[in-house]
Amino acid sequence: MANAQTTKVTGTVISAEDNEPIIGASIVVKGTTIGTVTDFNGAFSLDVPSSAKTLVVSFVGMKAQEIWVKPKVNVVSEGDN
Repeated sequence: MANAQTTKVTGTVISAEDNEPIIGASIVVKGTTIGTVTDFNGAFSLDVPSSAKTLVVSFVGMKAQEIWVKPKVNVVSEGDN
């Protein structure tokens, strides 16, 4: 039985406006339904297929961002105004 290769990605999502963590931001592997949400500290951890190249980070009232897959990511989200 073969297992799919995955990469563990961890990181945080904070607001550019006040440097506070964003709770409940969505992190999804682009083009899939694989994803997670940030915790109370804005932190997340996600097992990403090794073939994936991009994550989409979004939250209501913030601009969605596409970021490269790497082991540690820190996202600063800007307001969508």
